[in-house]
Amino acid sequence: MSITSSVRSLRFLVLLPLLTLFLACYPETPVTYSNPQQLNISQWLIEVPTGNDQVQLSMRYSRKRDGNGSGYSNNDFRVPFDQLVGLTREQAMSSGSHVQFQLKRDAGVFNFEGWFKEGNGSGHFTFSPSATFAADLSRQGLGKATDEQLLSMALGDTGYALISELRAQGYDLSTVEQLVRMAEHGVRLDYVQGLKSQGYSLKSVDFLVKMRDHGVSLNFIHELTGLGFTGLSAEDLIRTRDHGVSARFINEFIAAGYSRATLEDWITLKDHGVSTEFVSALKDLGYTRLDLDTLRTMKDHGVSASFIKELKDIGYDSVPVEQLVRLKDHGVSAAYIKRLKDRGYGELSLDEFIQLRDRGTKDE
Repeated sequence: MSITSSVRSLRFLVLLPLLTLFLACYPETPVTYSNPQQLNISQWLIEVPTGNDQVQLSMRYSRKRDGNGSGYSNNDFRVPFDQLVGLTREQAMSSGSHVQFQLKRDAGVFNFEGWFKEGNGSGHFTFSPSATFAADLSRQGLGKATDEQLLSMALGDTGYALISELRAQGYDLSTVEQLVRMAEHGVRLDYVQGLKSQGYSLKSVDFLVKMRDHGVSLNFIHELTGLGFTGLSAEDLIRTRDHGVSARFINEFIAAGYSRATLEDWITLKDHGVSTEFVSALKDLGYTRLDLDTLRTMKDHGVSASFIKELKDIGYDSVPVEQLVRLKDHGVSAAYIKRLKDRGYGELSLDEFIQLRDRGTKDE
C-alpha cells in the first residue's frame, strides 16, 4: 500500500466515528430501488483538501440478501469538486453547514444530504438509476441492466464515453456484464485511451480487466518504454508486474554499474531474490562487479553476505565465489570450522574442511 493510500485510510478511520455519530441523528434512508433486496443503508464521507480540485469521496452501503442478512460494500475514489453539483467550497470549508448536492453519472444520479465542517463532510445518499441509459444499453444489444448493475456502473463512471471509445477501438463489447466488470475492476475511460496512446488497443475486455487487476498501470508501461522495453504484449506486461520487476528495480542496477539486460533477465534476477542491497553488501566485503549470473548462483545456493563475513571473521578472506558455493552446498559454516579448530584440527584449508564434512566428521 502506498503512503498516500495509508494516509487516506487513516483519515477515514479517524473520521468514521464522527460519521457514525452524525448518521445516528438521521433516519435510515432507503435507496430508490424497485428491488427490495438491493441497497438498504447508504453513507458518504468526503475530504476536501485545500488547493486541490479533486476531493476524496468514500461511499458505504449495504445490500440485503435472501435469507443471508446484509453485506457491506465500500467505494473510495477521487472526483473533481465541480462534479458535486449544488455544493460550494464555502459550504465545504464552513464552520458547520447542512448540504444537499448531486453526483451525476450516465448510469444514474447520486443524491447526497448531510453536513460539512472545515473540509470534512458526511451523511446519507440515495441513488436514482437512469432508465434512459438502461434503455440505450438494451437498444445497443448489450442486454437489460438491473438497478444494481446501474449502480456499479455509476460508481465506476462507466458510461457513454467509455462505450464509444471501446467501440471505436474495436473491443469485443457485447454484454452489460462486461461493462459492470470494467466498472468494478477500475477500467476507466482514461485507462483505455492511455493504453491506445502507448500503442495498446487490446480488443479484449477480459485483457483490460486482467491488466488492471494485476496492477499494470499507464505509468508502469510508460516507465518500461523509457527503458527501451517497447511493444510488449499484454501477457508480458502482466508477467513483469506479477514478478515485481519495475523500472525502479532495473534503474537501481543500472545505477550500480550494470549493463542493460533483457526483460527476462530482470525477471529471473527478481525471482531469485537478487537486489541492489545484496550487491552493495557484497561490495563492502570486496566482491565487486560480479555478473548477474554469478549473483543468481550465489542467491540460489544460499551464499549470503553474513555467511561471507563470518568466514572472514575467522580468517578466511576473499574466498572465491565458486568455493563459497561449495562450502554452502556441503554444509560447512564458520561455526563448523571454529568448533573443529577448537577440537584440535588446526589450520586446515577450506577444501579439507569440506572433505571432513563429507566424511561425516562431527563438530560436537
